[in-house]
Amino acid sequence: MYGKRILLGITGGIAAYKIAYLIRSLKRQEAEVKCIMTPASSSFISPLVVSTLSKNEVAIEFWDKASGTWNNHVEYAEWADIFIIAPATMNTIGKMANGLCDNLLLATYFSMKGKTIVAPAMDLDMYKHPSFLRNIDTLIHDGVAIIPAEDGELASGLEGQGRMAEPDHIETHLNEYFKRSAPKLDKKICITAGPTQEAIDPVRYISNHSSGKMGFSVAKAALLRGYEVELICGPTKEQLFHPKLRRTDVKTAEEMLDAVQRCWQKCDLGIFSAAVADFKPAKTSKTKLKKENTDEFIELVQNPDILKWASFHRENKQKVVGFALETNNEQENALLKLKRKNLDLIVLNSTQDKGATFGGEMNKVTIFDKEGLVIDLKLQNKFEIAIKLIDTIEKLDA
Repeated sequence: MYGKRILLGITGGIAAYKIAYLIRSLKRQEAEVKCIMTPASSSFISPLVVSTLSKNEVAIEFWDKASGTWNNHVEYAEWADIFIIAPATMNTIGKMANGLCDNLLLATYFSMKGKTIVAPAMDLDMYKHPSFLRNIDTLIHDGVAIIPAEDGELASGLEGQGRMAEPDHIETHLNEYFKRSAPKLDKKICITAGPTQEAIDPVRYISNHSSGKMGFSVAKAALLRGYEVELICGPTKEQLFHPKLRRTDVKTAEEMLDAVQRCWQKCDLGIFSAAVADFKPAKTSKTKLKKENTDEFIELVQNPDILKWASFHRENKQKVVGFALETNNEQENALLKLKRKNLDLIVLNSTQDKGATFGGEMNKVTIFDKEGLVIDLKLQNKFEIAIKLIDTIEKLDA
């Protein structure tokens, strides 16, 4: 479930109260969850509860008068890996089957290109009604997956089939779907992330403000796409766990180069997002330098160029992607780096972009290729940028 983008549709049935448990469980497994509620569903579960648990704003109407924002059903549909509607009432299922579209949830369903799953919930006589059974057959024919209702006590007081599947059963169904649909790539990617640290003395070093968040987001996106990932990272607090991930922790640029050299010929491509220190002290003092020693100065020498080394030691059509953080003449400097280091793509970060900060969750980048392609990505979550970067890289071979 890790990193999966799950869009949850909640309709107006008593079983909506169970959705809080499903959202919490999905979030514990580090899925990304966004929710769309029908207006009727807010009588059964509070939008505030749903928003708090999912850590995202809840969409109910096309136009949110309070905030003055437009909820774009197409954006929701494009964002989601899967759309699960639970509980799905007879009313909503009937509209889905017959092409009726009178709320945001239904508009999103009719815009979905990915998989939709419904978990029906209703009284037992409704669940057996011929019109409901016809509608379910239509949805199955349309490619919708159905999680059958379960037997038990119903809100009416009757006993029988009609209870929405329990949250853990829905979760099992989701896990099985993702296992079946997981991409099976036989490709390995080398990713560098975070800063390097170059020691001046036992207590001081030369470094920068890089947190490693962007590189880890790229690794996460690559793993979800099916790549085997060699992640080489400088000092960082970021964590990532996956059976197809091999992580190597380093401190200095020399150590990072050594780690890259050990794995490079086994990789199909490399994304070098690490903020490697350009310079290091020519020598490291074995004792702490004292400010009283006014004659002391630090002589600097250049560090190895890891990105350039990888680019000029390629085999078997390996692709190389670099990052450039610039403070002035951003585009000019990025394009010079692209050409000088013979890269396939370069991702430009600018310190002038408001909201795109070191250590933050957001970024704003521009991607250039050697043919002149320019992709401007607006300020957005670093993981969303990572997904778009992987998409762009894969188009190089298309």
